[in-house]
Amino acid sequence: MRLDSHQHFWRYRAAEYSWIPAGSPLHRDWLPADLEALQRPLGFDGSIAVQARQSLAESDWLLGLADAAPRVKGVVGWVDLRAPHAEADLERLADHPKFVGVRHVAQDEPDDGFLSRPEFVRGVGLLAKHALTYDILVYERQLPAAIELVRQLPGQPFVLDHIAKPRIKRRELAPWRERIRELARHDNVLCKVSGMVTEADHARWTADDLRPYLDVVAEAFGPRRLMFGSDWPVCLLAAPYEGVEGVARDYFRGLDAGDAEGFWGGNCARFYGVD
Repeated sequence: MRLDSHQHFWRYRAAEYSWIPAGSPLHRDWLPADLEALQRPLGFDGSIAVQARQSLAESDWLLGLADAAPRVKGVVGWVDLRAPHAEADLERLADHPKFVGVRHVAQDEPDDGFLSRPEFVRGVGLLAKHALTYDILVYERQLPAAIELVRQLPGQPFVLDHIAKPRIKRRELAPWRERIRELARHDNVLCKVSGMVTEADHARWTADDLRPYLDVVAEAFGPRRLMFGSDWPVCLLAAPYEGVEGVARDYFRGLDAGDAEGFWGGNCARFYGVD
């Protein structure tokens, strides 16, 4: 199965998506039919829809889309994991077979140590009871907190989104490289090869700009803990869907059949428990 491990849907409302830059091509609705038109020519069988707003209502809305669109194999939603009602929210959402994981937009938290604070670690610790995964969304400066979170919950399945958003535009590898290697030492963590083009120069990036960062994650995680993600439609700020897919296809073309199956869908399917 060929899967995209990371994409988003929304009905655009400026007040609800204030993070989208002014004048952006993202200022419109993006729905399953839009994605299917791009994926089918490239042989994709489906995708994982990931939250874009920190709202229980959005989690429910994404599950409704998934019910109506068989190609949406799973939903990574949002729950306030620090709230007293977190357990009840998780129990309700986990009753849906396509609710596969939780994400918090930790990259926007002013506290770079947010992920390692006791109340948040306790909340993530609730996921295992419901067989749910956790997507780590951070900037490189927040990786130490992510490493501490993972260290405290060795039995929890984690996946790193967007390779932790290194400073690709500035062509800086350190300290991101060393922190990625430290995170990858925890074998309960996988990594999405996603979100790279939007960290590069949107107008001038080339595949050569991305290669040093791909080299780091390929060596640190190995092909059995990597998965392709488009970050569509956010990727459209810097590249079309087929452009993002093409970078990954060119870089990973040397994988053997088993590892290629994993990178292009198998690792994602096994991690999220979808078929």
